[in-house]
Amino acid sequence: MTVIRGTGRRRGALIGAAAAGLIGVGLSAVPAQAHTPVWKVTCSTVTVDLTRYSDEATNTVTIKTADGKDLLPTEQFKGEFHKNLKLPAHDKELTLHLIVKAGDGDQYSRDETKTSPVCDTAPPTKPTPSSKPSKPSKPTPSAKPSKPAPAPSTSAPAAPAPAPSPNLAETGSSSSTPLVAGMGGAVLVAGAGIVWAARRRRTARH
Repeated sequence: MTVIRGTGRRRGALIGAAAAGLIGVGLSAVPAQAHTPVWKVTCSTVTVDLTRYSDEATNTVTIKTADGKDLLPTEQFKGEFHKNLKLPAHDKELTLHLIVKAGDGDQYSRDETKTSPVCDTAPPTKPTPSSKPSKPSKPTPSAKPSKPAPAPSTSAPAAPAPAPSPNLAETGSSSSTPLVAGMGGAVLVAGAGIVWAARRRRTARH
C-alpha cells in the first residue's frame, strides 16, 4: 500500500509541474500578441491605429519625415492611439519614419519606414457636351441666268450697193411714176377740153 501512495504522489507532482509550465508559457506569449501597431500611408494621408497597448505603462508615438521634420510630434498614449494626418504636397516620393515606444518593454516597440507616392494632380477630364445640330441654312435665291451674248458674226458685212450712175437710164419703176402718170393724164384731159372748146367756137362763128 505504501508503494502505491508514493507513485501517486510522484505522478501528481509531475502533472502539476507540467501545468505550471504551460501556464507560464501562455502568460509570456499573451503580451507579445496583444500589441497591434497598424499604420497606412497614401499619397496624401497617414493613418495610425495602435491598439492593445498597456493601460498602466506610458507609451509614445512619433512620425518624422526623411528630412527630420516632425509630421507627428511625440505624443503619449495608454491603451489605444488613433490619428489621421494630412501630408504636405510633394512632387517626389516622401519617406516617413514611425517610432512607437511601448512602456511595458522595448520588445513591443516599433521603428518602421514607409514611402508616400506622388499624387496624380492632373484634373479629371470633363466630358465634352455633344454639339447641337446646326440649323439648316436658308436656300439662297438662284441667280437668273444671264442671256448669252450674241455670237459675233463670222461673215463679212455686206458691201453697200453702188449708187446709180447719172449717165445710165433707169430701168426700174420709181416711186414718182404714179404721180407723173397722173399729172400727164390731167394735162391730156385739159388739152382735150381746150381743143374741144376751140372747135366749138369755130363752129359757132361759121
